[in-house]
Amino acid sequence: MSISQLNIDVFRAINDIGKEHASLNPIAIFMADYMIFVLALGMLVYWFTQTNKNRMMVIQGGVAFVLAEVLGKIAGTMYYHNQPFAELPNVNQLISHAVDNAFPSDHSILFFSVCFSFWLVRKKEGWLWLVFACFVGVSRIWVGVHYPGDVLTGALFGIVAALVAYWLVPKLGFVKVILAKYEKVEQSLLPVKAKADDKYKNF
Repeated sequence: MSISQLNIDVFRAINDIGKEHASLNPIAIFMADYMIFVLALGMLVYWFTQTNKNRMMVIQGGVAFVLAEVLGKIAGTMYYHNQPFAELPNVNQLISHAVDNAFPSDHSILFFSVCFSFWLVRKKEGWLWLVFACFVGVSRIWVGVHYPGDVLTGALFGIVAALVAYWLVPKLGFVKVILAKYEKVEQSLLPVKAKADDKYKNF
């Protein structure tokens, strides 16, 4: 389907920055391609801090991502366009990408669903995750693989899904049951430290 001129104009404004300031391109490439590993590490750190609050937050982020991805797939069946580098001339394409439906941005769906879930629970550092999500969204435009509309739609789906998961997941009793059973298994697999701590208490 045809892309609006506004979508193209905003894309050009962001994508052309990489032509004028090539020294910033490695940062954009890192944000666009590798920030996902930072997000994964953050989720692992929160999970293994072994607090119920953090673990429920990670679960909410995972549920939000699934919900947002379903919304994205439905939207993708109703609206289709390829990546900017496949449709426009003189695009500053900085990473390789298959030519397929670029709408909406899967990276934006992932980052905004998870990072907004973090913000809802842990506002003290949650704003930093939201900043990362915004940077990732802009970077996907910068490197030439998404239009602004793809990113904004993905962000919207992610935020809406995060709000739904924040409200829904704590109400699901089976989630708490599964989490409690997981923690029992985890404790049974890590008895050594507990025994060592008990030993030193006797001194």
